[in-house]
Amino acid sequence: MVAVDADELADWVRDGCERAVELVADLDDDQMAGPLLPTVNPLIWEIGHLAWFQEKFVLRQACGHAPLLANGDALYDSGAIPHDTRWSLKLPSREQTVAYMRTVADRVAAEVVRPEATDVVHHFARYTVHHYDTHAEALTYTRQTLGFPPPRPLGGSDVEAPADAHAGALAGDAKLGGGRFVLGAVMADAFAYDNEKWAHPVEVGPFAMARTAVTQAEFAAFVDAGGYSDVRLWPDGGAWLRTFAAERPAYWRRGPDRGWQRRHFDAWVDLEQNLPVSHLSWWEAAAYCRWAGRRLPTEAEWEYAATGGNWPKPVYPWGDSEPDATRAATDWRSIGPVDVAACPAGDSPDGCRQMIGNVWEWTASDFLGYPNFERDAYFENSEQFFGARKVLRGGAWATRGRYLRNTMRNYFTPDRRDVLAGFRTCAAD
Repeated sequence: MVAVDADELADWVRDGCERAVELVADLDDDQMAGPLLPTVNPLIWEIGHLAWFQEKFVLRQACGHAPLLANGDALYDSGAIPHDTRWSLKLPSREQTVAYMRTVADRVAAEVVRPEATDVVHHFARYTVHHYDTHAEALTYTRQTLGFPPPRPLGGSDVEAPADAHAGALAGDAKLGGGRFVLGAVMADAFAYDNEKWAHPVEVGPFAMARTAVTQAEFAAFVDAGGYSDVRLWPDGGAWLRTFAAERPAYWRRGPDRGWQRRHFDAWVDLEQNLPVSHLSWWEAAAYCRWAGRRLPTEAEWEYAATGGNWPKPVYPWGDSEPDATRAATDWRSIGPVDVAACPAGDSPDGCRQMIGNVWEWTASDFLGYPNFERDAYFENSEQFFGARKVLRGGAWATRGRYLRNTMRNYFTPDRRDVLAGFRTCAAD
């Protein structure tokens, strides 16, 4: 991940706060509370939690300041407050919450640019910016879950595919030779989470990876072929299938002409053939692979493909330049997924497209600690989830580009269908 100086980091601190405020600015008080669901938080609680987290790690712990809110820990500590309890807390008003967020951000930004600011202050300021980034994406897919309108005041330019590019032109696999590969982050990296620590050698055999993520048209063929009713395709996912009574992706329905439609936030649109399929559970991705005679990549294979197996590893598939609209669909530039043929300038060394951005990609790998795992100060970040989740790689259209890199590991339970997750496949061994 690229390094940033103090002034840019201070800008990031304020930007992270304002982006979270923008993402809920149009919602009324009832929407800010929302229904009690296991996969969402009350939005009014969630934005307050972001400021509390930043205050705790930067102002209180790194700088030694007294708390701004006397009861902040009792309101916003996600490690101590059970999920369902968050709807019954007596929280500050929206105006008070936003004022608290901005006060914390301003004070953290001021601490960051002090000449005597320590590396610890800078580290945790960046850590809390990326915590904001994580939740900004969650605020986005929560709006999808609840059927709210798409977030609009975010700016950015649309990401478009070149006129002569289409999914069919990118059919087939990239052939990768494999070999000894160093997986994970190195100590010289400007920032890494504990679950990326530390780089260690692995052996990757030769493999062939699809050049694009699976499209909606490709997944529709699986649905139309009875993929959800063929028990042979769900040897380990049958319990999930029965629990959710799943017959199609979460936000799909039959349209008036019996073609497929998908719900995009609060509107139904006809299925776009060349967009990546999204909002899929790991179980659905695995079933599709069995039907197609393919498989999911391991995370080592995914990172090998993203870096070309090169050493030193590039930050992104295309090199070390930050994501822009020509390389990756990130940062809400498109307010939704884009054509899988878009962003050719972001191709990996072996020709895989959009390994950063558009949709997160499920891998075959369980989320486990690396052999030389080193816990962060925020130990709840990773270790408690080892062995219970699957790894995703790459990022999505609503992910901040500054948050992403080739070594980045995301992780969710395999049943989750609300996140911005799709997948790409590998040829079966």
